[in-house]
Amino acid sequence: MLHQVITWIVQTVAHWGYPGIVALMFLESSFFPFPSEIVIAPAGYLAFRGDMSLWLVIVCGVCGSLLGAIFNYWLAIQFGRPFFEKYGRYLFVSRKALDRADGFFQRHGHISTFVGRLLPGIRQYISLPAGLARMNFSLFCVFTALGAGIWVVVLALTGFLFGQNQALLMSNIHRISIWLVLFCIGVVAVYVWRKKKKSFKPPHATKRGA
Repeated sequence: MLHQVITWIVQTVAHWGYPGIVALMFLESSFFPFPSEIVIAPAGYLAFRGDMSLWLVIVCGVCGSLLGAIFNYWLAIQFGRPFFEKYGRYLFVSRKALDRADGFFQRHGHISTFVGRLLPGIRQYISLPAGLARMNFSLFCVFTALGAGIWVVVLALTGFLFGQNQALLMSNIHRISIWLVLFCIGVVAVYVWRKKKKSFKPPHATKRGA
């Protein structure tokens, strides 16, 4: 089954070209999530064969991911907050909880968006709470592109190097995914440490002669 799906994706990308990568990554990043591995890795393999440019594959992958994330962000702004304000009490979501979520994303939305784009099962949905909290749009785009860019580069290079061997390809993607999770844990740990260090104010030195 996986072989058939990957074969179809390779054929689709080869037929549609770079716009196909943008379209499929838009879907992957928005309302129809499916593994981005089956889009970018085959495109990386096509770059290895000389049928596509590796750099354009990466650019199109990032653009598609960003457009899909913006679409989810827009959906959350348009329908998310009004929905929860009207029906939240039936779902045990209070206005106070919404305000706390807003405050969290105002303070930590950039790191949450960046890290979320690197975590499997989260990357497609992190745009929704960002939009719900009305995170600064420019920051949202920058950190979404950074996180998506790292993931797309990893997939494209893995497909370029190992795309001719599907078993080796999936094994390497799985291994790299684990390293990315560890990387995210490290990023969050450093971020929390820096926040605590910045908020810590040492006691004033005792004045001489006091």
